[in-house]
Amino acid sequence: MTESKARNFIEEIIDDDLSSGRVDHVTTRFPPEPNGYLHIGHAKSICLNFGTAIKYSGKCNLRYDDTNPVKEDQEYIRSIERDVRWLGFEPAAVLFGSDYFDYMFECALKLIGKGLAFVCDLSAEEIRQYRGTLTEPGKNSPYRDRSIEENRSLFLEMRDGKYADGEKVLRAKIDMASPNLNMRDPVIYRILHATHHRTGDKWCIYPMYDFAHPLEDAYEKITHSICTLEFEDHRPLYDWVVENCDCIPAPHQYEFARLNQTRTIMSKRYLKKLVDEGFVSGWDDPRMPTISGLRRRGYTPEAIRDFCDRIGVAKSNSEVDAGLLEHCVREHLGEIALRRMAVLDPLKVVIENYEGDGEFVASENIPKNEASGSRQVRFSREIYIERADFMEVPPPKFFRLAPGKEVRLKDAYIIKCESVIKDADGNVSELRCTYDPDSKTGGPTAGRKIKGTLHWVDAATAIPCEIRLYDYLLTEGSEGDFTDRMNPNSLKVMPDALIEQAGAAAPVGERFQFLRQGYFCVDPDSHKGRPVFNLIVSLKDSYAKATK
Repeated sequence: MTESKARNFIEEIIDDDLSSGRVDHVTTRFPPEPNGYLHIGHAKSICLNFGTAIKYSGKCNLRYDDTNPVKEDQEYIRSIERDVRWLGFEPAAVLFGSDYFDYMFECALKLIGKGLAFVCDLSAEEIRQYRGTLTEPGKNSPYRDRSIEENRSLFLEMRDGKYADGEKVLRAKIDMASPNLNMRDPVIYRILHATHHRTGDKWCIYPMYDFAHPLEDAYEKITHSICTLEFEDHRPLYDWVVENCDCIPAPHQYEFARLNQTRTIMSKRYLKKLVDEGFVSGWDDPRMPTISGLRRRGYTPEAIRDFCDRIGVAKSNSEVDAGLLEHCVREHLGEIALRRMAVLDPLKVVIENYEGDGEFVASENIPKNEASGSRQVRFSREIYIERADFMEVPPPKFFRLAPGKEVRLKDAYIIKCESVIKDADGNVSELRCTYDPDSKTGGPTAGRKIKGTLHWVDAATAIPCEIRLYDYLLTEGSEGDFTDRMNPNSLKVMPDALIEQAGAAAPVGERFQFLRQGYFCVDPDSHKGRPVFNLIVSLKDSYAKATK
């Protein structure tokens, strides 16, 4: 009997709501603003909102919160929808906050008619000055007591374009002495003469997020509006809007802790700065924590969903070790990634006593998975090994190749280094070796104990490739501006790498484990006859070791 997974606090609330009859179904939404690409933090929200709907046989909408035409773009809209579907979720509907502009406008008129909203002529700076502090109450706007008729007339003139940007705003009339600053007559509409990507120039006034968000939820009949903790102080305003705009049934907001991850930038504003100022090649740079960047790097949606499941749903903020995400990726790729041999920094080896045109050796595709089968890898007199696998004067416990030392070649033979050839500058350019012809698998000396096993590629058939080794964008620590903590070694390019034939024609996105190196993914920059591979994660799993 397997133990059922403990419910998170959101699920406990939903179970209570269903049992009490407050709701008879579950409808959630994922409401990104299309002003940038989604990142790993958004993946947590996506998994929570869509996963919750799936668990309760409900539905989850993808809703673009597109109420700020200055920052939004169709490029971001396309990327968001692509990311959501790549993660494995299908929206019940794809909607836009801008679909409800007429409804929001009518709700604003309703508040004016109730005496609960007024047109204010104070500037943004003056509004801030009047707002007060956490310890001091605010002051009423001198325009707070305008009549309902005057407010309605002015608001209609705002809509009709009579006033310039910032000249007037519409504010909710709540309480300037409230201990919650969000309730001190917040702005709910501002003038913005900007063309909207969907509504064009129909509107020159746009609702503020705190006004639009509850109305969008109400219009879509969202039962559980799940937000991150920074919106907890905004919940009283959410409830005020829902109540005073007579939204039935009334949606409810619940907050959870957002994802904070070590050595990871989680601000779309800062990520945009990285792109705009050329720190990275684009939003999908494999070093970026964007979902598109993780996808290009080779992360799997299954691993990301596993990661989001493991970190859980909490009520308080904390920081997650970036190593956990890498651990989840390794675990999944270990099960599905085909094994191949690639040499990043090639060193030529000539096996002097090998005769013939070459042969093929069998190599397993995925260990412990018989169904994956094996492949034939060509072996011949001339091969390449990793330059780092040879030392002319090795230190103790160097179990690789050195003059007079033996190593086993993966799935092939035992070889011994007999001599070293150097170029004019004194650099090692070639090794001359001999092999034990009886040491192949199944041979008389196959069981001879050799401590070192090396990967290799056949010189005649290996395919040139480029390999990109990625590391974190940020160095350790959190002090100072993040641009001062950029890791200068976040990308290292190996332009002269070689890969065995079986890995050469893989499609973009195909993932492999390169033996003794790590997990790699075929990059879109690949060309016919010259693939490009991105390092996904190394084989070393420091997180798993630290948590044992």
